Amino acid sequence: MTLTLSTTQVLAGLGVLFALFMVWRVGARKARRAAETARAGARVVSLAGKVLFTGAAFVGVQWLVITHPGNPTLLLVVLGVPDLIAAYVLTRALTVTSLDTSGRGGGR
Repeated sequence: MTLTLSTTQVLAGLGVLFALFMVWRVGARKARRAAETARAGARVVSLAGKVLFTGAAFVGVQWLVITHPGNPTLLLVVLGVPDLIAAYVLTRALTVTSLDTSGRGGGR
């Protein structure tokens, strides 16, 4: 069995393979961008959950200490420590320590 293809058929086949490769490449890029966007969105949601949980814990402890008075030192500690933690967290959150960029571009 011999297979004879004309030059036009070979070029058409190579063109189809090239077109399929380009479609696959564009799809891979879109999938990568979508995954990066999803990760960024998940980070925000995760951070919001952590903030809400920690805030609720602080409010609960403060409420307990304020409604059961008796030790002024404990009251000052319970009211002061969350301020220190919040200042630390805000300082870390607002300080840029790294820049998330894509690996493309050769460091330009």
